[in-house]
Amino acid sequence: MRATPITSKPITVLSFLVLAMATTVGAAQAAENKGPCGVPNLQTCPQPFDKVLPAPKNMLTWDQDTRVVGFRNTYRLYEGDVFATRGAKPYPLPAADHALSDVKYSLGGKQQRLADYLKNQSVTGLLVLKDGKIAYEYYAKDNTPQTLWTSRSVAKSVVSVLVGVAIKEGKIKSVDDKITSYIPELKGTAWQDVTLHQLMQHTSGVIWDENYASPTSDFSHMTQCEAKPDPYDCVLNLVKSVKRKPGVKPGEVWSYNTGGAWLVGRVLENATGETLAKYLESRIWSRYGMQQDGVWHALVPGKVDMGGHGFNATLRDWGRFGQFVLSGGQLPGGEQLLPNDWIARSTHWTQAKGSVTAAAPKGQYGYQWWYNAPAPDAEPEPKRTANRDQTFWALGIYGQTIAINPAERLVMVQWSTWKNAETPSSLYDEQAVFVNAVGEALGR
Repeated sequence: MRATPITSKPITVLSFLVLAMATTVGAAQAAENKGPCGVPNLQTCPQPFDKVLPAPKNMLTWDQDTRVVGFRNTYRLYEGDVFATRGAKPYPLPAADHALSDVKYSLGGKQQRLADYLKNQSVTGLLVLKDGKIAYEYYAKDNTPQTLWTSRSVAKSVVSVLVGVAIKEGKIKSVDDKITSYIPELKGTAWQDVTLHQLMQHTSGVIWDENYASPTSDFSHMTQCEAKPDPYDCVLNLVKSVKRKPGVKPGEVWSYNTGGAWLVGRVLENATGETLAKYLESRIWSRYGMQQDGVWHALVPGKVDMGGHGFNATLRDWGRFGQFVLSGGQLPGGEQLLPNDWIARSTHWTQAKGSVTAAAPKGQYGYQWWYNAPAPDAEPEPKRTANRDQTFWALGIYGQTIAINPAERLVMVQWSTWKNAETPSSLYDEQAVFVNAVGEALGR
């Protein structure tokens, strides 16, 4: 804070009134600049508009009821950049001819139905699209079609798609580029030899502790940084301070890394000269036909958004984004925004050490998209088929999901408040089996 020089000149009543009026006008202008919803340029307030908000620094320790309020108001808990529809005509999502009335599935021999799934998964919003039509739509905990729900790491998959757009436009030359070509300040750090391909596949070989339950993990430190007055410098210093795994070259070992995902966002922003929000708005949001403005968590409003998470939008607009991906990146008018092979490349799973499991023998992670299949010992019913095996997933902690199956022309969006950020594999198994059961119920 800059010091005020001492003066011997007395403050008159008139000058005091002028100062008071100026302060009042300044405060009013600041409030007006924030807009009616507390976010600049967001003119329509999502509903419900909760009055009491939780502290963002405690996000990892919120209870489930607090998490509901926090997740639908995350756009108000941090600075944000709006990605607007620009008044575009909404892409229609009509009712499906065959509505989803119930679903039957089983895990470990235990029979389950749709109502069980909603309860088991602590679902606060669920949307199922078949052939671009709404087969099922559900809201809980006072959420509404206007609610902006936060994505958590589903945003990583959104960023992956935007990288594809930038490559198609020539703003990013190749995924084989060293990331220091776009972020020079990483020279001399653990990241200096890492390519964009390795960064998106989380095979950088950089040590990063993603433990959500540990208050001393890198991810917990990042969460604390984001709640500070200077979040950008704090996050940047954290990410630059990490070390390489001894004896591990980039590309050899898979290890999930939100610090690296933030850098994917920085590569994109530096390559395009636009924030994630603005690039999403100008290329997809305002052109595909999204229905409502969304907000991206910003570390420096108008300059730096949070690439590892922070995408906030309505349930149906999450679904429309899933439809855009399902189409391979095509706008309703037919314009192709993504390279023709981008989705195939994004879902070509890395077989680096750590990515291959019994449930994912070909690998579980691509360009910030997941392969999610039930473990073999889960005794899933219905069983996987060649078509069902094509489902790929955007996944965020506490159960946030976009599942896409091009073969069955199916998109599922899920909002949840799981009790824990990371959960026993049973909930992921259940998600995978449920999507298979939905596909079976809706038919070909």
